[in-house]
Amino acid sequence: MYLPLARRLAQRYVRSSEPREDLVQVACVGLVKAIERFDPERGPTFASFAIPTILGELRRYFRDATWAVHVPRGAQERAFAIEAAEEHLRTTQRSAPTVSQIAEYLHMSEEEVLDGLLAVKAYEADSLDAPAGGADEEGRSPLELIGGEDESYELIEADASVVPAIRSLGERDRRVLHLRFVCEMSQSEIASQIGVSQMQVSRILARSLGALREMADAPS
Repeated sequence: MYLPLARRLAQRYVRSSEPREDLVQVACVGLVKAIERFDPERGPTFASFAIPTILGELRRYFRDATWAVHVPRGAQERAFAIEAAEEHLRTTQRSAPTVSQIAEYLHMSEEEVLDGLLAVKAYEADSLDAPAGGADEEGRSPLELIGGEDESYELIEADASVVPAIRSLGERDRRVLHLRFVCEMSQSEIASQIGVSQMQVSRILARSLGALREMADAPS
């Protein structure tokens, strides 16, 4: 007798990504729980008792079983409240509500509303294999569009080959390289710092860099 009621309540959530058949099943579980808990001596009709029980079961299903990413229960409940408020305000004022309007309607801060709107995005996750929309005309998947070679790998390789080579240089040569490439001093500034001519600094740099290049390119 009350199965049509359970189906009608499940219908409220059909716009979600969950299959309609699954929602009806959850609503029926709520109906069974309502039958088990109903006490006719307490006064209310069965329908008035069953409706909140079925809706509670549906909300619990969405809260506990359908999120793509784990979200704390408080954030989930806030997200559902914000979603319901957004729909109500859109219907009554015939335009999309602002964050401040939602916050005022729910007696929340704007930060809490923004937090809830972000939590809603965790409900569903797009497949990395699904064709990407928008400007990509080749229909490539997000997996093909994200990522790339990390330039840091080259730096690691360079570090592994250059550091031992630098250690093989003399102390003055290492100091000149440090002043030039770490401190970013000019050749004339380096010459003044170590007490030689600018031409000597130029020769030290050319000799040191040549030696580093040879050692770095040498087969291991």
